[in-house]
Amino acid sequence: MTTRNLSPNRMFVEMAKSHRPLYGFTGTSPEDFESWKAEALPKVLATLGDDPPSVDPNPELLAQWEDKGLTHQRWIIDVQPHLSATLRVALPQGTAKGEQRPAILCCHGHGQFGKEPVMGNDSSPALRQAIQDHGYNYGEVMAQKGFVTYAIDWIGFGERDDRQKPNHLSVARERDWCNLYYLHATMLGMTSLSINVAHGKAATDVVSAMPQVDPERLGVMGLSGGGAMTLWMTLCDERFKASEIICYSDLWWAFGMRDANYCGMQVAPGLFKLVDLPDLQGLVAPRPLLITIGANDTCFKVDTALQCYEQLTDIYAAAGASDRLELDLHPGEHGWAGNRSEAFFRRHLG
Repeated sequence: MTTRNLSPNRMFVEMAKSHRPLYGFTGTSPEDFESWKAEALPKVLATLGDDPPSVDPNPELLAQWEDKGLTHQRWIIDVQPHLSATLRVALPQGTAKGEQRPAILCCHGHGQFGKEPVMGNDSSPALRQAIQDHGYNYGEVMAQKGFVTYAIDWIGFGERDDRQKPNHLSVARERDWCNLYYLHATMLGMTSLSINVAHGKAATDVVSAMPQVDPERLGVMGLSGGGAMTLWMTLCDERFKASEIICYSDLWWAFGMRDANYCGMQVAPGLFKLVDLPDLQGLVAPRPLLITIGANDTCFKVDTALQCYEQLTDIYAAAGASDRLELDLHPGEHGWAGNRSEAFFRRHLG
């Protein structure tokens, strides 16, 4: 008697392990890199689908307060028809009149609090625990280092989670809203990624126009799902001159198919048909990129995370940009260690 597989997920894992993406990078020279990127990047970006229509952001300052050496601002902005977002901005105190600082978009990951712990909100035990567990307050810390930092909630999180204030909707019946939004978006020819990228661009437009910000010195960083958003914001917006992807390095057959460790905010139809994650990260080249990996990360296992990074080093080498790729391999769990972030962004943003 034969033993046959009845597990659909095992089927997907085996399919993914044997899959070779159409634009998996195999080159060795700058010419190979340039031709690969010129062909692959437009096709990769096309998987995102349509962008939502843009609108005037109509920014309104809701509150301003001082805390831990920073001036915190809470704005509300319009990001597309029918939807707004709250925007948190942290301004270093002591900025001289007329001085312009570099600014960093700080992308939050998957979790109920959205942008709040990232920007230093430690006003409850649960928020303090999130910061402690993941080094999650990089928006606050980088502002204390002298950068202007800012963040919004991606759809499905924080104040834009339909289950939470001020929305109070229970129609999802315990299902993950970020997966439901992905289904809604694809029905309309979009993706959650295309929507979130458009909203991140709108926030960047508002912050770039602030008198304290130098619009020519913009960076982006984020943890986990925020690492995915960091990657896509960089690929979709040339204004970002340097990026730090925190604990979002791996191979899709492993973290996606085997571990089921991804969701609707991270994917696009047909993306893995074209590229694996190291190829996607490699499309950032030759712009500066800092990769942070936790040696004891239980979300993105270090074994395949480092395989991803090794493939990425080959792409940056072929691009002639090895000096613009850095690794922070820290001994911790799934989180930001901040060992190289300040020096990296100072070097590349000034």
